[in-house]
Amino acid sequence: MKLADRVNKIKPSFTLEMTSRAAELKYAGHDVISFSAGQPDFNTPDNIISAAKSAMDNGLTKYTAGSGMIELRDAVCQKVKRENKIDILPEQVLVSNGEKQSLYLACQALFQEGDEVIIFSPYWVSFPEFVTLSGAKPILINTESKNNFEPNLEDIQKIDNENVKGIIINSPSNPTGAVWSEEKILEVLKISEEKNWIVISDECYERLVFDEQITISQKIANNNNLKTEIITCMSMSKTYAMTGWRIGYAFGNIDIIKAMSKIQGQATSCANSIGQAASIEALVGDQSTVDKMIEVFKERRDYMIQLLNNLPEVDCRIPGGAFYAFPNFNFYIGKTYKNKTINDSFDLCEIFLNEAYVATIPGDGFGAPGYVRFSYAVDKKTIKNGIDRIEKIIFEIK
Repeated sequence: MKLADRVNKIKPSFTLEMTSRAAELKYAGHDVISFSAGQPDFNTPDNIISAAKSAMDNGLTKYTAGSGMIELRDAVCQKVKRENKIDILPEQVLVSNGEKQSLYLACQALFQEGDEVIIFSPYWVSFPEFVTLSGAKPILINTESKNNFEPNLEDIQKIDNENVKGIIINSPSNPTGAVWSEEKILEVLKISEEKNWIVISDECYERLVFDEQITISQKIANNNNLKTEIITCMSMSKTYAMTGWRIGYAFGNIDIIKAMSKIQGQATSCANSIGQAASIEALVGDQSTVDKMIEVFKERRDYMIQLLNNLPEVDCRIPGGAFYAFPNFNFYIGKTYKNKTINDSFDLCEIFLNEAYVATIPGDGFGAPGYVRFSYAVDKKTIKNGIDRIEKIIFEIK
């Protein structure tokens, strides 16, 4: 059987692959420590779980409107006004099966064959694949750790290509945890307005910030009277420890939202009704549990960064958000372990997993050779144990 060409144009999700391999080793009886998970280790808060139970008891187990329950879309409007200081209407909101689907739908609705889309490296693994699946071509712009993984504006401005239609922003970032400054985002938005590029702003981790409150891209545009077209994508998953509930949402230009909803209607219909009901409580209910989770993540971040920077020849900047550390292991690339050459971060992470039973994610897959992503969505004891195992490995690298 001959499969469609698009299957060969995209890469599998290596983040899911590494997590799956760690689970297999654990099932086989090995004591595996996983720094690979892109999800909180907390359970969903009790008030949200109770709302889901009530929804089931009250018969809210049927299809909803394709774009999402009006009650949930109204709750999104309340959340965005309360936290992000933006006024939007329910008609501007689309509820999807996780933010991942929202991002995919935005690319499907906006881009096509012949278009090009700017993506900043390091990037979340799915960004280039979403663009490729739309028929468009990703254009990668490198960023550096020493500059907080913020882009050099000259690299953006020198792109003088009429085929470029869009640009994707992700702050706080997966995989780096970096939080871009408002000034940098404003500069990118100004260029996008000037060149008539559509901005997809992935705000998945916008609540998970530790050192300062961030302002989302749309609010920055509003504050500066910019007319940049922005589609904002947000998630229930990370903020409320609801990864398995699969609820995300997007808001922006009504015509674009309708186009995204049209595609979703033929692909997956609506998001699940129970998850939607739970999400209403999450957005408008008690937020104290979220604040506590953020405090714990910050404490873990500081602890992990300290341990990583104590490793010989390893450098890790302090991330401002999300729950990822992104240390530079370039010193060890090209060296050998047990007479085998370490060619890239994939090889290094293989050694960590197979020899120390520590699961990490190779930076090469994010467009960042030599880096490794560590998730600190685990307790401090596990962090210490895992880093100690990593240290033993690197002392054996020659």
